[in-house]
Amino acid sequence: MNEQQLDAVFLALANSFRRQLMDLIAARPGCTLSQIQSEFDISRIGLMKHLQALIDANLVIAEKQGRVRPLYLNAVPLQLIHERWSEQYRDFWANQLTRLKYAVENSPSSQKITTKIKDKV
Repeated sequence: MNEQQLDAVFLALANSFRRQLMDLIAARPGCTLSQIQSEFDISRIGLMKHLQALIDANLVIAEKQGRVRPLYLNAVPLQLIHERWSEQYRDFWANQLTRLKYAVENSPSSQKITTKIKDKV
């Protein structure tokens, strides 16, 4: 995902109405613009502008089928963003926690506690 695509996704997600729109589309895969419009108090043109921002960010897919365009949530951009940031931090913190675990297990006070527990059993 390049920087321009990343900006488009964050711009689309920055608006709370668009996030609500995504939630509705995720809950009702294949819904149409008319079905969505009945859920919100917004003009058709206003709804189309918000929907277009989600389509431009590739967060929503609109497949034309005759006269209707069923809408589907595309979670791939969200997954890519998640992987971009969470994996590097996950690896870092997993390593840090492993080091902490070994440090605690090998500390003298830890060995005393283990010995006391074994003596009581």
